[in-house]
Amino acid sequence: MRWWKVAGLAGLAGVAATGVVLARQERRRRAYTPDEIRDRLHARVAEADSDGGPAAVDEDDRPVD
Repeated sequence: MRWWKVAGLAGLAGVAATGVVLARQERRRRAYTPDEIRDRLHARVAEADSDGGPAAVDEDDRPVD
């Protein structure tokens, strides 16, 4: 087999492996119900507020006075 065939097969295997990883992550992400996502976001906001998290920013990432 020529070296370019081996390189092509290795690239194809890498693309396939990346697709498997992304599909697994997507299934895991979609396993949450909307209520669970909302609850997790509320908990993160509450934690950031209690920890003195970053200052509020507007849509252009400028600090809000």
